[in-house]
Amino acid sequence: MIFKKLHWTLKRHPFLYVTRFRLLSKNSNQAAIDSCCYNALNKKSDIPIFYHAVNSEIFNTGKPESDLMVVKQLVIWLVANSKVGPGLSEPSDKALETLLHGAGGVCSDMAQVFNNFCVINDIQVREWGTTSAPFNRANGGHSFNEVYIEELQKWVLVDPSWGVLFFNATGRPLSVIEVYESIRSGQSVVYDSFIPNQTISWKQVDTNYLNPDIIPFLICNYRNTIYDWYLKRARPLFPVFMIHFMVYVMGKSYHYKFPLDNYKKIFD
Repeated sequence: MIFKKLHWTLKRHPFLYVTRFRLLSKNSNQAAIDSCCYNALNKKSDIPIFYHAVNSEIFNTGKPESDLMVVKQLVIWLVANSKVGPGLSEPSDKALETLLHGAGGVCSDMAQVFNNFCVINDIQVREWGTTSAPFNRANGGHSFNEVYIEELQKWVLVDPSWGVLFFNATGRPLSVIEVYESIRSGQSVVYDSFIPNQTISWKQVDTNYLNPDIIPFLICNYRNTIYDWYLKRARPLFPVFMIHFMVYVMGKSYHYKFPLDNYKKIFD
């Protein structure tokens, strides 16, 4: 128990958190992120076989015709069959297994698991995060996703941890950029969970999305096979932050793109 607490403290230490942003962050713009998509670097064949087996269970009665309904069914099943707990930092198949056995997993684990299911189901997906600027130790950030919905011909923010979508005043689902542009311009933004009997508190949404100190960033260049390979071989021997640093030094790391804000605001 003491070792687990020490491990968690090290993993969430503010110095490591801020250092990660110093190494990985890049200022960007909306045009530059148009082509960023998890599917471009992660093919169906890259996704562990365990995901394909679970996916057959999720859609055992057939798959909906619309992209949005596929996404909703995925999220509803994952939330119903998992239980949050300590962050995992495990290879993707182990992360899914742990989530489904109720032994742990935070928003970033759910977002990465969701990425892989979207690839299997031919849904374009990408992963976003938020942090506070300037850095606030009380807010450790949040991870969520954005999916391209073919029938709407647009990107739509979806939070797979809570089953939350955001809408404009006319009820149209919003993309990540649209959510933050609307918030910052004072336009009305509505949110709701599509998970049955799920109520999301305003405090949760304000802390992770609506607070004026929150800034979003897109996680780019994440290759599932690379991180699975290194985590499986080095995880028992080295702390997770050292494994990620090794991947960074070899030039194979993911990075963060900030399309709306100067990332240096984090360090003010």
